[in-house]
Amino acid sequence: MNEKLADWTKGAEAIVYQSCGACGKAQYFHRSFCSACGAPDPVEKRASGRAMVYATSLVCRAATPETRAHVPYNIVLVDAAEGFRMMAHGANDLAIGDKVTASYRLFAGRLVPYFEKTR
Repeated sequence: MNEKLADWTKGAEAIVYQSCGACGKAQYFHRSFCSACGAPDPVEKRASGRAMVYATSLVCRAATPETRAHVPYNIVLVDAAEGFRMMAHGANDLAIGDKVTASYRLFAGRLVPYFEKTR
């Protein structure tokens, strides 16, 4: 099995995805197999952080007391340049089709990917 790369879920400023050696499919949710062809042991890779907004949802009501200070905040689905889709936080002015780049910010005490329009 491959060595695990640290990503934002472990406090590193990185987005890690998997790539299948057999069919080339990229997947964000980590598994011991490729979700497209079933081949074992997809390889972990670091994403570039470049993406395009697929969907956006402005949250105007805090789900927990810890998130109250962040309202309103934007949750986005982005299509990464590497070919996978992921959910993350984003600037409030994002719209579908915007080209974006990831940075990392604290949200309710955790480091999270945060997408902003590419300049």
